[in-house]
Amino acid sequence: MAGLKKKRRIQMIVAGLVLMASAAVLMGIAFKDGIEFFRSPTQVVEELPGPNERFRLGGLIKEGTWEKGDVHRFVITDTSNDIPVSYAGILPDLFEEGQGTIATGQLVNGEFVASEVLAKHDEEYMPAEVIDALKDQGVYVEPSS
Repeated sequence: MAGLKKKRRIQMIVAGLVLMASAAVLMGIAFKDGIEFFRSPTQVVEELPGPNERFRLGGLIKEGTWEKGDVHRFVITDTSNDIPVSYAGILPDLFEEGQGTIATGQLVNGEFVASEVLAKHDEEYMPAEVIDALKDQGVYVEPSS
């Protein structure tokens, strides 16, 4: 009797481990195309992404670069490097020059073609990734309260 219980327990443990490993593999396959990495303009210039690689580009919208129209054109900067961006769509209401933003898309012939643009949601907000990138560049200034 004791040997049968032990054998059954081992079988259950092995089955559980196989199920967990299968779930991990399926999650990895599902996330393979869904993971988008964040980069600052300097990181993009230093290491160009692959031709079909989607990623998030974050930084500040450079003053005087926003051209409004059916296709919006502007420049995202981290004050060291600039990346021109085009976006065919409706920009968020809070989108404006000099503010932090994150755009999702691909780099095509030196221009970032965005499929989504996110903007700040209040006066003090800047995406954490943008703050980290600006701190790495040594240009981030803490907002005064």
